[in-house]
Amino acid sequence: MKSLDASFFEQSREATFQKLEGSLLVVPAYTQMQRGNDAAFQFEQEANFWYLTGITHPDWWVIIDGKRAKSWLVSPDVDEVHALFDGSLSKDRAKEISGIHEIIDRSKGVSLLRQAARSHQFVYTVDPPAYHDHFGFTLNPAAREMREQLSRIFTKVQDFRPKLAEIRAIKRPEEIDSMQDVIDLTLKSFESVKSKMATYRYEYQVEADFTHYFRSNGALGHAYDPIVAAGYNACTLHYGANSDALKKGSLLLLDIGARANGYAADITRTYAVGKPTKRQQAVHHEVEAAQQEIIRVLEPGLGIEEYHREVDTIMKRALINLKLIRDEHDEAYRTYFPHAISHGLGIDVHDALGRPKYIQPGMVLTVEPGIYIPEEGIGVRIEDDILITDKSYRNMSAKLSTSL
Repeated sequence: MKSLDASFFEQSREATFQKLEGSLLVVPAYTQMQRGNDAAFQFEQEANFWYLTGITHPDWWVIIDGKRAKSWLVSPDVDEVHALFDGSLSKDRAKEISGIHEIIDRSKGVSLLRQAARSHQFVYTVDPPAYHDHFGFTLNPAAREMREQLSRIFTKVQDFRPKLAEIRAIKRPEEIDSMQDVIDLTLKSFESVKSKMATYRYEYQVEADFTHYFRSNGALGHAYDPIVAAGYNACTLHYGANSDALKKGSLLLLDIGARANGYAADITRTYAVGKPTKRQQAVHHEVEAAQQEIIRVLEPGLGIEEYHREVDTIMKRALINLKLIRDEHDEAYRTYFPHAISHGLGIDVHDALGRPKYIQPGMVLTVEPGIYIPEEGIGVRIEDDILITDKSYRNMSAKLSTSL
C-alpha cells in the first residue's frame, strides 16, 4: 500500500488557508493516555492533526497562519528517559513527513503565539467533538488544554472543527485510493474467515484470525474494536467482549475494519454458524434486500432529510414483512432498527461530513441497515462503504458477497 507523501499534507494546509480567510489556527496532536500503572495505550493520532501534518507522534502542535500562508510545527519537550523508552521524532523526519520546514520548540511556539496575538483578534483551534457529553468515556485532554492555553494569550478562541469537517468530507483521489486499498484488505480478511467458519468454536478465534490477517498484510491493525457477536450478542450494537462460544444454528455478526496508511474500512456481514433456520434466513433476506434498495437511492444532490425518509420507508416495510411491526406508524420501529443508517468514513471510522444538507460527490459513507430481535436472539447487520461519484455512487466493498 502506497503511503501518502508530504505533498498530500501540503494540499490539506492549502485548503485550510482558504477556509481561514487570514485567521490563525493552532491544532494539537493527541497526548498519550494511561493504560495501567506506568503503561500507556498504543497511541493513535487525532485525525485533524494527522490530516494537516502526517505526524503520528504525540504532543506536537501545528500553527497555521492564513494571513501569511505559512505553517510551523512545534515539537514537544521530550526528556532523555522518554526518548530512550518511547522514541521521539527528529526535526528532519518531521519536515520530510509534513512538508513543513520551520520546526520550533515549545517555548518558541508560545512566543510565536504571543506575537501573533498582537495582529490577530482571535485564534481558531479544534475543540472536542460535538455532543461529547453523550460519549460515556474520558476525552483525550489535548484539545481542552490547548483551548485553555490559547485563552490566556488571545482575546477570543473559536472552534475550527466544523470547517475542517467540510474540507475532509470531500475525499481527494489519493484518499480514495488509500481507502480502496484498506477496504480491499478487509474484504479479503472476511473471505478468509468465512472459508473457515466451520473450524471456529469461539468468538475470540474469529477475532484472532482477522487480527493476524491485518498485521501479516501490513495494516496497522483494527480501525476500531472489532465486533464478533454470536447469537443474542449481536443485539448489543457495540458488543466487544468477543469471548462466547459459537453455537450451531445461530448467526454470527462481524463488524470489522482494518486501518492502513491513515484510513479506515468499516464492513459488516452476518454469517450462519451451521445451518440457519428459516426465520434467520428471512431476517437476513430482509436486511440484505433493504440494503441494496437503500444504496440505489444514493446520488449526488440527494437531500439528507429525504434520504432518511426513504430509509425509514424501506426499513419499515422490511419489519412489516417480518411481522415485527403492524404498520408504518408502529412505535416499535426503532426497537428493531435503533441506529443511524449511515456515517462518514475516512481517517476517523465515524468521519464528520460537515453537517451537509445534501449528499455531495467525493463523500464516502457507510450504508448499514440492521434488524435486531432480542426476544429471538437474532441480530443481522450488513454494511458497505459507498463513494458518491459525480453522477451516482460506487460501492467500494461490493466484491464481498452479502450472502448468509
